[in-house]
Amino acid sequence: MKQRKVWAAAFAAVAMFAVAACGGDDAAEEVTEETEAAAEETTEEATPAEDYSMVKAAVVYITTPGDKGWSYMHDLGIAQMESELGIEVTRLELVPEGAEAVAVFDKLARDGYNLILGTSFGYMDPMLEVAAKYPNVCFQHASGYKTAANMGNYFGAMEEARYLSGIAAASSSKSGKLGYVAAFPIPEVLRGINAFTLGARSVNPAATVQVAWTSTWYDPAVEKEAAQSLLAAGADVLAQHQDSPATGEAAKEAGAKWVGYNSDVSRTWSKESSARLRADESSKS
Repeated sequence: MKQRKVWAAAFAAVAMFAVAACGGDDAAEEVTEETEAAAEETTEEATPAEDYSMVKAAVVYITTPGDKGWSYMHDLGIAQMESELGIEVTRLELVPEGAEAVAVFDKLARDGYNLILGTSFGYMDPMLEVAAKYPNVCFQHASGYKTAANMGNYFGAMEEARYLSGIAAASSSKSGKLGYVAAFPIPEVLRGINAFTLGARSVNPAATVQVAWTSTWYDPAVEKEAAQSLLAAGADVLAQHQDSPATGEAAKEAGAKWVGYNSDVSRTWSKESSARLRADESSKS
């Protein structure tokens, strides 16, 4: 029974993060209002709420939720999980991929955490290694593809949104030259670039997409320099796959358009925003 509840909490956590890939920044508030309204309409015959008090959960971030990007949106889902399931989640931030991640996951398992979430692609192999040592602990990994009996993975079909953003980017471009600031050549990122390019060429077959690799998920200075190099090469619309808005800052300074990623940039970057991709906890779209 205890193990079933842990896995149920894991599925709930995944759903709260990945159930929708769009919506405004008021989505979390709207979900809360709907939940409260539904509660008022329940009758005495309603099924009692599930008890998740036996779940001891932790989430590991490669950056901080204050990045307004990947970790920030992930943390909104974690906060909703805490609210709706009545559990407290321990957060560990700025954990590098590799050997340090192995040590962190191992310590969490030894400390009695029975639900552990890793939110960066590079956590996949470290988590798989640790999962083999703790068969009674539920591990969940974001964006990867390796699994085990006690380890799952989750991610949205972001390539679909990337395709649509490519359409928006090409439609906004006067030169037909698009730039893409990318982190690492891993499957998730490559799918996004390919989908973006296919979307762009669906409205402009002559459109080109030049990619600048940064080899980092979060380094505003490096990202901005990469964006500026693409602008200098003639791109008038930029897209990105990182956690900071540095690419958008470069676009703004150059009077170019920008496709944001992770969080909703339309309010603060309304003039520069050609489109935005958002992955969050919301069930509103």
